[in-house]
Amino acid sequence: MASPSVIQRRPESPGPAKPGLVYPGLTVPFVLVVTCFAAWGAAANLTDVLVGVFRHIFSMTNFQSALVQFAYYGAYFSLAIPAALINKRYGYKAGVLTGLGLATLGGLAFIPASMLLKYGFFLVALFVLASGLSILETSANPFVIAMGPEQSATQRLNLAQAFNPVGANIGVLLGAVVILPHITPEASKVSMTAAQLAQAQKDDLSLVLKPYTGIAFALLVIWLFIAFRSIKVPDEHGEFGLHEREERRGGALGRLWRNRHYRYGVVAQFLNVGAQVCAWTFTIQYAQDVVGIPIKNSGWYLQASLILFLISRFVMTYLLGIFRPTKLLFAMAALGVLFALVAVFVPNMIGLLAVVGISLSLSLMFPTIYGVALQGMGRDTKFGAAGLVMAILGGALLPLVHGKVMDAFGASQAYIVPAICLAGVALYALFDLRTSRHTSPLVSEGAH
Repeated sequence: MASPSVIQRRPESPGPAKPGLVYPGLTVPFVLVVTCFAAWGAAANLTDVLVGVFRHIFSMTNFQSALVQFAYYGAYFSLAIPAALINKRYGYKAGVLTGLGLATLGGLAFIPASMLLKYGFFLVALFVLASGLSILETSANPFVIAMGPEQSATQRLNLAQAFNPVGANIGVLLGAVVILPHITPEASKVSMTAAQLAQAQKDDLSLVLKPYTGIAFALLVIWLFIAFRSIKVPDEHGEFGLHEREERRGGALGRLWRNRHYRYGVVAQFLNVGAQVCAWTFTIQYAQDVVGIPIKNSGWYLQASLILFLISRFVMTYLLGIFRPTKLLFAMAALGVLFALVAVFVPNMIGLLAVVGISLSLSLMFPTIYGVALQGMGRDTKFGAAGLVMAILGGALLPLVHGKVMDAFGASQAYIVPAICLAGVALYALFDLRTSRHTSPLVSEGAH
């Protein structure tokens, strides 16, 4: 028997392997869910075009046209809790399918709305569409988080969210190519008879119908692919369901309220979505009213914003593997404030380019705030996710404020609204960095 001094040492075991992006066997389901992010991006950003379109078709104020965003994001707020209950009872896949189905019906509802020629019916169709997308987003975001190790959750969610602007660019491109160039010019309406005006309105509204029916059929195709694909993720019906059945709902709500990172995260998400919707909704109006860009060309500046947003999303996903997410969040929020202030105080082409530049700062925000707020939530993740989706209400309310300021003071001055919102996001990032969590990996530690 060898003496202890000559016993060979075992080779030192390598350090822990870097966690994969998704669990084995979930790559194809992950890709399928990612298509949902692109789908709701197309629908969401087509509404940014509709605000300017309806202002011309129905001859309304900026505040009235902003009701498009109120209907859209108000639906997000209204359906988030029902979505959480669906996820809790039936799982994330059922939530995704429910959302896709309802959104498909909403897209098809644009067909009768275009025949009735009433602004209110378009708002109803948009509300139904957005209700489905609310359920879809409430389900898809935590679904993506559950598809891989917690250590890579924020990076995985940022990657999935990076395909949201892919769809967003498709949506705005549809608006810029299919709708805006063919809208009846205001100058030609002056000499029209009442019958001709009615026909022009009908023709213009039929332009709105085409992209939404296309989106509806795309959502239906995605529904079919996901419905007939077996998708299982750890804890989808295990840990979450067991504990939640044993507790009163108030237990989860109480824990969520006591979690400052979550509570402030909901506020930050409210401000972030409000800033995003304000910036994109009124880009076209800024181009037209401040710089004097013709309506047929104004949509391309919104397109440029979303292309920048798309490229930045992938760049930020890479940078998240190097820097702490809330450090990047603080830097991008501060940059966004600067861009918004340039839009306010330099009302010319430079200001318009600054409006476009806001998309660079926005690219990181939604998934990063989402990941930071849900860190270490465990069995409370499903209700926590619903609260963060309800924070999308900022996209319903703050554009109304922006529209009111715009009607009162002008298109450039109204960009003070997103500037204030982005300053609030910067404060949330600073709050996270000043806590003990900044010394540890983002998602490997519970929230305190």
